[in-house]
Amino acid sequence: MTDDARGFRRNLTNYGDRAFALYLRRSFAQSTGLSRDLMDRPIVGIAQTASDFNNCHRGVPELVEAVKRGVLAAGGLPLAFPTVSLGEVFLSPTSLLFRNLMSMDTEEMIHAQPMDAVVLVGGCDKTVPAQLMGAASADLPAIQLVTGPMVAMPFRGERLGACTDCRRFWAKYRAGEVSDEGIDTIEGNLATTAGTCAVMGTASTMAALAEALGMSLPNTAAIPAVHADRIRAAEASGARAVAMIGKGPRPSEIITPKSVENALTVLMALGGSTNAIVHLTAIAGRRGIDIPLDSINAISDRTPVLVDLKPTGQYYFADFHAAGGMQALLHELKDLLHLDCMTVTGETLGERLATPPVWVDRAVIRARAEPFDPVGGLVAVFGSLAPRGAILKRSAADPKLFEREGRAVVFESLEDLAARIDDPDLDVSADDFLVLKNAGPLSPSGMPEAGYLPIPKKLAQAGVKDMVRISDARMSGTAYGTVVLHVSPDAASGGNLAFVRNGDRIVLSVKNRRLDLLVDEAELARRRTSWVPPEVPRRGYRRLYNEQILQADQGCDFGFLRGI
Repeated sequence: MTDDARGFRRNLTNYGDRAFALYLRRSFAQSTGLSRDLMDRPIVGIAQTASDFNNCHRGVPELVEAVKRGVLAAGGLPLAFPTVSLGEVFLSPTSLLFRNLMSMDTEEMIHAQPMDAVVLVGGCDKTVPAQLMGAASADLPAIQLVTGPMVAMPFRGERLGACTDCRRFWAKYRAGEVSDEGIDTIEGNLATTAGTCAVMGTASTMAALAEALGMSLPNTAAIPAVHADRIRAAEASGARAVAMIGKGPRPSEIITPKSVENALTVLMALGGSTNAIVHLTAIAGRRGIDIPLDSINAISDRTPVLVDLKPTGQYYFADFHAAGGMQALLHELKDLLHLDCMTVTGETLGERLATPPVWVDRAVIRARAEPFDPVGGLVAVFGSLAPRGAILKRSAADPKLFEREGRAVVFESLEDLAARIDDPDLDVSADDFLVLKNAGPLSPSGMPEAGYLPIPKKLAQAGVKDMVRISDARMSGTAYGTVVLHVSPDAASGGNLAFVRNGDRIVLSVKNRRLDLLVDEAELARRRTSWVPPEVPRRGYRRLYNEQILQADQGCDFGFLRGI
């Protein structure tokens, strides 16, 4: 027996006798029915995330089988392995709490099992970030294969797709514009195919950024989950993974400061999810790359929004693919991108973009000369209320609210919000700032997508559609409104947000990138004396999370996982 450290010879269990370890491993592999020819091939691991608790991943088994075909045809041995699966709407208190757990699972299984390359199959909101974080740390040749978006289906004269339309109709229901029977009917028509959310939410955003980073095959980010091309993309990913064995490139050659900046540029051009800032920061952090929040503003100010997609526009992610997809968008952004970045194809981004797209639907993907918005979709703001920064999705906000001073109407927790937001006696007006505390990364809630505070029912029924909302929580990429998020440090860590009280004055200035609490330091110091931090979990993963979680501006990763 030779020892070339590939295939089943890789990562042998240590019994003090390598030959015995290989003999034992091969004997157990024989029990699966593998031929000797297959057992001598290099191995491509397939991280599969199918789960009955993850509707977004309903099509994963079919994709895994297609990846296997591609690996076999290219001369490799495909071996699928399960990891943690994060079904966004089925996890409590929130899926972000478990993103780092999934990343650790992915990294350790890549390290521990005998594989020479890996295909990462997933799509739901926290799945792609977790897989890319794990792959970045493991640094084995890897390809991200996303599940693809749902297709928005016709319903009573319009197309509906999760989840911007979910929120749109729920807001109408709260305002009394949709009946109980009507909302029940709509509920059954919002998500009707396999795949991730149909709009430019977090799943779609991260699929696009995976390709922008160079970790996915060209123009595969937006292929609909139910399209035959999605299966062909899976087969091609498997074949390419075999070609990368022993040659690379590895994630360390792909995820670089330049490619991260490319991804941020694409994020701005998409008007993508605010969550992507947290996730991209975490992915970059695994390779020792920092993303200062103030750098985001410079990229945003020079990058126009070029796609007309919900929640800020009118089209869906599948329409984006049909309009030319990522290749078309990247071509429009060429002069803003680092074209020397390496990709999983073994080509540079510039080489991938050497040939212009044959056709682009300019209703969906605008030309640079006619952007959807002249500046990028996201901005960071700083000030006494957010010393380390906060994020606003200006492309989804009302510009009339960008330069405001308002009175704080404070909710101490998610429970407090639920109990009082619709109280007819709530002292609130449309000019006030709704402030939610204790929903950040260190809070017991684990930073849920609760930053999209509902408009108080009495204001919604009066026709109010938007108002300034501030929190240390996140917001779904499918949501919209003038919502300031990721306030850092968060309230649970003793940031100034913890000390905001009803009636305090707050200033928001998007122009000046400011978010200031108009309370003097002496008064804040007095309020700090009575502050009590949240209780620390006693055991298990929740305790590890509490001890290691970083703030939003550092990607909410665990401190001991950052760096190379």
